[in-house]
Amino acid sequence: MNSECFAYLAGMKAVVTGSTSGIGRAIASELSRAGADVVIHGCHNYGAANDLAVQFQTNGKRACVVMADLSREENLHVFVEQCWSEFNGIDIWINNAGVDLLTGEEAKLPFSQKLQRLYEVDVRATLLLSRLSGAKMSASSGGVILNIGWDQADRGMEGDSGELFAASKNAIMGFTRSLSLSLAPSVRVNCIAPGWIRTKWGKGASSAWQERVLRETPLQRWGTPEDIAVMARFLVSREANYITGQIFNVNGGAER
Repeated sequence: MNSECFAYLAGMKAVVTGSTSGIGRAIASELSRAGADVVIHGCHNYGAANDLAVQFQTNGKRACVVMADLSREENLHVFVEQCWSEFNGIDIWINNAGVDLLTGEEAKLPFSQKLQRLYEVDVRATLLLSRLSGAKMSASSGGVILNIGWDQADRGMEGDSGELFAASKNAIMGFTRSLSLSLAPSVRVNCIAPGWIRTKWGKGASSAWQERVLRETPLQRWGTPEDIAVMARFLVSREANYITGQIFNVNGGAER
């Protein structure tokens, strides 16, 4: 691909939470290719985070790793301060970190404990990190915050996972709209709502789920982390500077 296509974020400094794998890794990679300096965040897997940072640095881009357990509220302020100090300021903050309730150890937890974990990481951390980073951006030269929702959150999906993710992602999507009003005009706040994205769970999903995804998606394919990443790159770029308070479905046209 022509490198001239990736001059959108030159000189900008970004944080992507949960960027060691999946959608977060794809977003961090896309922002780096677009010219941004990137703070890579992980909770446990320092090796994966460092490997990504080395990859970016090998390509001539600035990158660093800041590890933090975002489920612990007392870590959030320290995490934001560490990110700011790494690059002497941040222009782009992307809240991607979330609990893996489908393929990780937490998939075995009872409903109430899954709900608690989603609240701690997906909801509370997203809200508080947005407020902390937004306040710092407002006090300087402005910036952009981007959150990750879910395209089925506002229309519903059956089952425990559907109920849990609808509760958490609707909270994030509603918060995004309100925060955009609080931080305007100096800070823009938007949200991407992915559809069926082929991450770890999708790759191992049963044939019934594979068929369901194709049946419910007009474009008749799974989305990829890169599909989300290119949308994220646009929304945090200067080309999107008249867009705030919006939820963008990236889901192949799915409506149910």
